[in-house]
Amino acid sequence: KQWYQRRVAITAGGYRVLVVGGDTFRAGAVEQLRTHVVRLANLYSEDQVQLYERGYGKDPAGLAFEAIKYANERRYDVVLVDTAGRMQDNEPLMRALSKLVALNTPDLTLFVGEALVGNEAVDQLVKFNQSLIDHSSTALAGTKSVIDGILLTKFDCIDDKVGAAISMTYITGQPIIFVGTGQQYPDLKSLNVKSVVSALLR
Repeated sequence: KQWYQRRVAITAGGYRVLVVGGDTFRAGAVEQLRTHVVRLANLYSEDQVQLYERGYGKDPAGLAFEAIKYANERRYDVVLVDTAGRMQDNEPLMRALSKLVALNTPDLTLFVGEALVGNEAVDQLVKFNQSLIDHSSTALAGTKSVIDGILLTKFDCIDDKVGAAISMTYITGQPIIFVGTGQQYPDLKSLNVKSVVSALLR
């Protein structure tokens, strides 16, 4: 998922957030997102976080475009677009993602991956980023898209695989913005650099 878990930190900061159900491929994706939005609305307020969705089978790029227009008209501060999970070698889905990024020019595009898989995540990230670049050049003429940051889930379970996380930032030149350290919303945290250094020196 892209941009999916950032909503927690943003709502806690007092921003009005529109969450967009851009995964129009996977059955149950919109319902799953609605459950999270309802829970967050109960934690904060219904006016502070809302869901924008149009069901399944829609073009994600066009859906995101409509959602951004909707958010501007209603003075939302942040738009978070949840997109379909995809493998970097799935050409149709990579083209769809590249079109979404090229058409809507997001302020931030996050790659979300599992820290637990170690060096496999590094390989996935490199290929994913390159595929995004390759397909974005044809999505809209003259545009090239890359990820702006990384979100790693299951970061509390990696132990000796922490070096792979460092490799991800080194190879892409992009920071790890958030790490998931548990199952609850507050477990989405900013990366603690000191803890990573300590793990490397053990």
